[in-house]
Amino acid sequence: MSQRVDDVMKLCCELSANQQVKTAVKHSGKGALTAGGLAFAGGLVGGPLGIAVGGAVGGLLGCWMTSGQFKPLPQVIMEMTTEQQQKLYEDIMAIVGSIDWTDVAQLTTIVLGNASLQQQVTAALLNYIHKELQAEVHYID
Repeated sequence: MSQRVDDVMKLCCELSANQQVKTAVKHSGKGALTAGGLAFAGGLVGGPLGIAVGGAVGGLLGCWMTSGQFKPLPQVIMEMTTEQQQKLYEDIMAIVGSIDWTDVAQLTTIVLGNASLQQQVTAALLNYIHKELQAEVHYID
């Protein structure tokens, strides 16, 4: 991987770490389906009380099934394939391509020092994560 691609990946990691973003890649629907399915089944068997019990049991089961699936976004970025990182690099370079930097520290300082630029890079990153990786994005409170 070229140094510039590596710099942009580290910038993306820094931005997402600052905003404390976590992602769930393709597993959130499984938990939701489990909770909804058991609530439905409970309603068929036990009426209104069955819906409550089925929903509670389904929610707990869905939580257990998807536990550990949410990862910090910097981890997701560093685990992406070279091709995925190259595509993200191209998306980010469409925004920061006119900037001349010597190392990742300088690039990070420039982007973090400009609120508009930071917002554009963050939006491009989250858009890529959502569309290309089909991941849900959550902010940690």
